[in-house]
Amino acid sequence: MTHTKPLFISFLFTIAFSISSIYAQTKTTEEVKSLLEKKIEYNKKNGYGFRIQLDNGLETTIKTTESEFQLIFPEIKTYIVFETPDWKIQIGDYKTRLEADKVLNEVKLKFPLAIIVPR
Repeated sequence: MTHTKPLFISFLFTIAFSISSIYAQTKTTEEVKSLLEKKIEYNKKNGYGFRIQLDNGLETTIKTTESEFQLIFPEIKTYIVFETPDWKIQIGDYKTRLEADKVLNEVKLKFPLAIIVPR
């Protein structure tokens, strides 16, 4: 009889701990789902990923830079963006920063002002 009381108490603690673990996992799963839904909505509105910005400045300078870039890297898509007061030339559509970094290393040899920007 003396051994059954500690055994019974440990059994109760085990059950209580199991129930709290299940509750914590359920709550965490719901929070993760909520955060993923928010991220998906944000990405729908704002896009996601990275581009490489070669330069910014006057429209004529940017168009010249675009022509030079397309001669050297014809396989990479270019974008000219106007954000008052500057024109910008951006290239590529990279999902991760690592992808963009790989291309940036090569591009910087010819365009040293190039930087990675969020899309």
